[in-house]
Amino acid sequence: MEHIVRKAIKGDDEAFLDIIRSCKADLYKTALAYMRNEEEALEAVQEVTFRAYRSIKDLKQPAYFKTWIIRIMIHYCCDRLKKQHRLVYNEQLLLASGGEEDTLLFEVQDAMEALDDRSRELLTLKYFHDLKIKEVAALYNRPEGTVKTWLNKALKSLREKLEESGGKMDV
Repeated sequence: MEHIVRKAIKGDDEAFLDIIRSCKADLYKTALAYMRNEEEALEAVQEVTFRAYRSIKDLKQPAYFKTWIIRIMIHYCCDRLKKQHRLVYNEQLLLASGGEEDTLLFEVQDAMEALDDRSRELLTLKYFHDLKIKEVAALYNRPEGTVKTWLNKALKSLREKLEESGGKMDV
C-alpha cells in the first residue's frame, strides 16, 4: 500500500483512486458515526476525497495515509456539525430501536459527542479504526506516553459520561 501511496503523492491519479477504494468503507463509517445521516455521510466522503486529492502532496509519511485521511474526515465532520449548530439525532432510529444493544449504542454515541474534540478523535482512531498507539503518536507528532495519557483521560471522561446517563462501560 505504501508504494501505491508514494505513486499517488507523485501525481498518479490511478494510484490515488486505488488507495481511496481501499479505505472508502472506513471513511463512510466514520462519516456516518458523526453525521448520522447517509446523505451527509456520502457528501462527506466526496468532500474528504477531494480534499485529500488536493493535498496528498503534503503527506509526509505515506505509511500513515489511512490515518491521515480518517483524521481529515473527523475534522470535516466536526466542522460541519459546528457550522450547523446542532447535533444530529435520528429520532426515527431512536423510536425504532427497542433492543438493549441499540440503546447502549446510542448512549455511547451521545457520550462520545459530549467529549472534547481531541478525546473523541483519539477514541475513534484507537477503538473504531484499530490504530496502534504508535500510529496515533506519529499522527499527532507526540510521544507514545503522551498519547497513552490522553487516551486514559479520554476513556475516563467517556466512562463518566456513560455513568451520568446510566450506561455502563466495560473497558
